[in-house]
Amino acid sequence: MNGTILIVGYRAYEELEQCLASIALYEPSTPVVVVDHDADADRARHLQQRFPDVTYLARTTNPGFGAGVNDAARHAGPGPLLVLNPDCRLDGPLLQPLTDVLAAHPRAGIAGALVLEADGSVQASARRFPDLTTGLGGRTSWLSRVLPGNPLSRRNLTTGPAAGVVRTDWVSGACMVIRRETFDAVGGFDERFFLYWEDADLCRRALTAGWETLYAPVARVIHLTARASRHAPVRSLWAFHRSAFRYHWTHGGVMARVLSPLVAMVLAMRFLARLIRR
Repeated sequence: MNGTILIVGYRAYEELEQCLASIALYEPSTPVVVVDHDADADRARHLQQRFPDVTYLARTTNPGFGAGVNDAARHAGPGPLLVLNPDCRLDGPLLQPLTDVLAAHPRAGIAGALVLEADGSVQASARRFPDLTTGLGGRTSWLSRVLPGNPLSRRNLTTGPAAGVVRTDWVSGACMVIRRETFDAVGGFDERFFLYWEDADLCRRALTAGWETLYAPVARVIHLTARASRHAPVRSLWAFHRSAFRYHWTHGGVMARVLSPLVAMVLAMRFLARLIRR
């Protein structure tokens, strides 16, 4: 099964170069498309010289992660699309193990690998769709950090190689493989999500269209978290909360929209608290 690796970059050139080097080592025959937002001409030239087989698309603006993936997909070949963050590093083959999982599960349209933090700990990259418990038991919540085995966090997060290949609600866009027919059926990523939650939205729309999402720790990547967002920390923090509200409004139903002023207020307070903490 052919496929293409899609990477959306934003100023994290050191990490992107490491990512491409790991792809050249473990996926030497897999086509790669890089969309570089707000590109630096000199850094772009260096990457093109070092990795001449990569389709490198320098963009002068930054319309967001989802828009970048859609842009890259328009330049991809046939077969599945492997979306990979530029701050990820491969430590083994990635595309084939994940596409083998899709082949063994005909109803699966999306699969996510095991994602490790830089210190080797497992990142909670497979999760339940966001609901009222996510703020308390989500990946970055205080409760999940202090008491990771609590019932709310166990409800929201699926992690670890021991889980095996399991069905989950959504997987992180840091590393996910998507059937091309699934991607086309849902129209790709929703570009109204500038950054964050667009992966949960994609998996939700795929489920509505009849496609399951799998957590497949048969392959793994190392994710150097937030290396791109650190170049625009306030904008990234705002995008997180804005996208959380958009997800709530889009998928929450009638009652959720009735409660949307309260949700907006809570998200605004959370944004201000995180901003002050920075």
